[in-house]
Amino acid sequence: MKAALALADGRVFWGRNFGAPGEISGEVVFNTSMTGYQEILTDPSYRGEIVTMTYPLIGNYGINLEDVESWKPHLSGFVVKEASDVPSNWRSKMSLDSYLKEHGVIGLSGIDTRALVRHIRDKGAQTGVLSTCDLDPESLVAKARIAPSIVGRDLVQEVTCDKPYHWTEGPWDLINGYREPDEKPHYKVVAYDFGIKRNILRHLVANGCDVTVVPAATPATEIMAMQPDGVFLSNGPGDPEPITYAQENIRQLLGRVPLFGICLGHQLLSIALGGVTYKLKFGHRGGNQPVRRGDGHCVEITAQNHGFAVSADSLKDEALITHINLNDNTVEGLSHKDIPAFSVQYHPEASPGPHDARYLFHDFIQMMEKWKTKT
Repeated sequence: MKAALALADGRVFWGRNFGAPGEISGEVVFNTSMTGYQEILTDPSYRGEIVTMTYPLIGNYGINLEDVESWKPHLSGFVVKEASDVPSNWRSKMSLDSYLKEHGVIGLSGIDTRALVRHIRDKGAQTGVLSTCDLDPESLVAKARIAPSIVGRDLVQEVTCDKPYHWTEGPWDLINGYREPDEKPHYKVVAYDFGIKRNILRHLVANGCDVTVVPAATPATEIMAMQPDGVFLSNGPGDPEPITYAQENIRQLLGRVPLFGICLGHQLLSIALGGVTYKLKFGHRGGNQPVRRGDGHCVEITAQNHGFAVSADSLKDEALITHINLNDNTVEGLSHKDIPAFSVQYHPEASPGPHDARYLFHDFIQMMEKWKTKT
C-alpha cells in the first residue's frame, strides 16, 4: 500500500506502508541506533513522535517478548529505509510488521531516509503527517501545519501509570530470564513514573533497591509518608515546562530525601532548582553520543533520547554541571552544591545503547547510604 509522510515546511516523502494503515500526526525525529528498534518502539519517551531510523535495515531480528521497555509501543509512527519481511533470530516471536499491526502503529518504508534525516538536520525537527488514506500532498502538508506541536503539551499524563505498583524484576540474561535479586533489598526507592523504562527499574533492583513506582502527579506528602531512602525521577516524553505539578513536588522533596533523575527527570529537577529549558533544533536520539564527565578527560559513549535541553547559564547559583555533550556542549548532567540531588540527561540504563554510565546507579546507592548515616 502506498503511503506518504508530509512535513509542515512542505516537503513530502513517498513510500510503502507496513504495520497498520491509517493517518497520524507527530513530531518527525530520527534515531541513529543500529539495533534496539524494539526498545525504541516501546520507550514512552517517544510519545507524540514519528521516529525515523537512520540504519537502513530494520526488523531483521524480529520481535521477542522480553526486550520491551513498557507494555506497548508509544510512538506515533515508524519510518525506515527497508523493513525486513523475514526475521531471523532464535528469540523472535513475530515480525516487526505483525507487531506494528497488532498495536495499531503506522509504518513507512522504502523512502530515502538519508534525505529525510539531512532535511531534519538542516531545517529542524517539525510536525508531520504520516498517511495511507490521504495521498494528496497539499492536503497532507496543510494537516501537518495545523497539527499540535509537541511544545507546551503535557504528554506525561498519556504514559504514566494509573496507580502505584511494586517492581521486583532484576537483570535479565538469556539462560535464566528475568530474575529477582539474590538478597534482601537494602534501600527503599520511590520512582516517579513520567514514562519510565523498565530497564531503569531492573538496574535499581540489581543495586539493592526495593522499588515502588508511583503516578507522575503523586504529591510529595504521599511520597514522604512512604519513608523512602531515595526518590527516582524518570525519563518521559516531550516538553518539561508544562509539567508544573512534578516541578512543585520536586521542590518540596529537595533536601528531604536523595534525588536521582534521568532525561525528563533531569530537566524537571533543573527547573525545580530555578533552571530554564529550551528546545533543541533536532534533538539527541541514538546510542553514540559522546559525553565528557567532570573537568577531566573521561568520555562516556551514551544512549540519548530528548528534544529539549537545560540552559547552562540558568544553573550557576544552585548546581554544578557534571557532564557535557561533546557534540554541541549542551548540559548532560548536574549535581546540587549542598543537598543530595543529581541527574543526567542521557540514559545510563541503555536498552538500547552502551553501558559506560551504569556507575550512576551505584552513585545513587552511595548517596542514599550517606543520607541514612547522616539522618
